[in-house]
Amino acid sequence: MNNSETEQEPTSGVSYRDAGIDLDLYQQSMARLPRLMHRTYSPRVMKLDGGFAGLFRLNEKVGLFSRTYRDPVLVSGTDGVGTKLKVAQLMGRHDSVGIDLVAMCVNDIICCGAEPLFFLDYVAMSHDDPELLEQIVSGISDGCLQSEAALLGGETAIMPDLYQRGDYDLAGFAVGVVEKKNVIDGKQIGEGDVIIGLKSSGFHSNGYSLIRKAVFEIGKCACQDHVASLGRTIGETLLQPTRIYAVGIRKVLRHYRVKNVVHGIAHITGGGLAENIERILPADVDIQIDQSTWSWPTEFQWLQKLGQIKTDEMQRVFNLGIGMVLVVSRYYSEQIRRILTDSGYENLLIGQAVRGNGKVTIG
Repeated sequence: MNNSETEQEPTSGVSYRDAGIDLDLYQQSMARLPRLMHRTYSPRVMKLDGGFAGLFRLNEKVGLFSRTYRDPVLVSGTDGVGTKLKVAQLMGRHDSVGIDLVAMCVNDIICCGAEPLFFLDYVAMSHDDPELLEQIVSGISDGCLQSEAALLGGETAIMPDLYQRGDYDLAGFAVGVVEKKNVIDGKQIGEGDVIIGLKSSGFHSNGYSLIRKAVFEIGKCACQDHVASLGRTIGETLLQPTRIYAVGIRKVLRHYRVKNVVHGIAHITGGGLAENIERILPADVDIQIDQSTWSWPTEFQWLQKLGQIKTDEMQRVFNLGIGMVLVVSRYYSEQIRRILTDSGYENLLIGQAVRGNGKVTIG
């Protein structure tokens, strides 16, 4: 007796949709994304019809312009947005957290002196939602444009058993390149160097578990509440996107590729100024930060008062208005600051390097 006589096609049964995955909605979602990716492309992105990967060429020749690497080093970074996503969900606004995602990755790789090349994203959701996905990826696309990086690909994972309806999570992956001789690793930092602080755009994407506790639990506030000192609602303040520093720093490095000018770069994220700068310090150098050279932006002062957060805790968790730090030769500091200012990045001298044992003091 053969199988055809004993087995019949079921007339009804479970489907992928019954399990929480709607393939029709998935196709609708995917159809919205190509235009958001293509707007970030340069001639270095190679066309590939179909396939399972993205192609990017390191060397480029377009007309009279050419870019050729002799000893290229690839630089990678990965990060997420953290519980700032909870604020986006409370606000029902999802078009800015994608910028945060790109910023957290790209701001890391430029600390090595790298040129951002391309970006990949991973979006995990409870259920397919084409409009939500389009909002998220539109922000990622905007962040890539700000970084001058291509949005080369990504993955959307629908997992109804792992996420509640409406929940989602993001992860990003940035890849850049730098000539080996131009890698910035902090080893050149020495006594007499000065510290340039580039201003942040607010909280960026760090400390949101503490922020949410202070604002929503202790302060009993809502996203829609307008705060006079902030000049906008709490939700708008908390969703302010992370500033991306790639363009300005690349301009500096084009002018001063030699290591005796730009000695170290630090992205100021969780851990604040002290912990992040210490990551790049030689064992025999200290950095002295002069807190009097700038005032905490209003949102940080408001948060500290609302949550009754101690100053040392604020310094450990937040950027407090300085999102990126350059350690440079004092002889070139004014020229570098001028390039940064002309590129749209507010900056100031906030400290100096002295002999020591690899520590940062803030006074």
